Amino acid sequence: MAAAEPVTVVALGDSLTAGYGLADQAQGLVPQLENWLKARGQDVIVQNAGVSGDTTAGGLARIEWALGPDADALIVALGGNDLLRGIDPAAAKTNLEGILQAAAARKLPVLLVGMKASTNFGPDYKAAFDAMYPDLAARYGTLLADDFFGGLRTAGADPADPASMAAFMQADGIHPNPEGVRLIVEALGPKVEDLLALSRP
Repeated sequence: MAAAEPVTVVALGDSLTAGYGLADQAQGLVPQLENWLKARGQDVIVQNAGVSGDTTAGGLARIEWALGPDADALIVALGGNDLLRGIDPAAAKTNLEGILQAAAARKLPVLLVGMKASTNFGPDYKAAFDAMYPDLAARYGTLLADDFFGGLRTAGADPADPASMAAFMQADGIHPNPEGVRLIVEALGPKVEDLLALSRP
């Protein structure tokens, strides 16, 4: 009997997924996540489909080739650059919906990773942006991690307070340093284990 193939998870995202700014790419989200999963006995390959600067529109434009023929599951971690640019949440939601539809067409389980908007664009923008992830997860039956930076919040950091985030962030205040990535992975890891369970027959 042939050995089972490892589960291939595609991580579709932006610079936060790509590992932007880290001196050692092994410290990035995807390598740390793969190592975290393997340390827990998971036979898994996590593919880095993170592109720095990508918006939800960019993710939608490249979803088909990003998935490739080997994908067994998909992590979607997009929206941060939409936030930075003040893109209409309705447009971002439509783009994310297109990505989820592409995954559904292939019958791939999905973990949707949300972002939390600041109040820079007002309370209505924040409410609409924050709500789109749980709304889409409910509509498409995906797993949901409601806050990419949830692991930092658990450690006592607050994205609204840059001083509290400093120990976990690079000098730009936007991208996590290796320790920040580790905390993010620890929070996301159990959700990804749930995703792996769904990807197996």
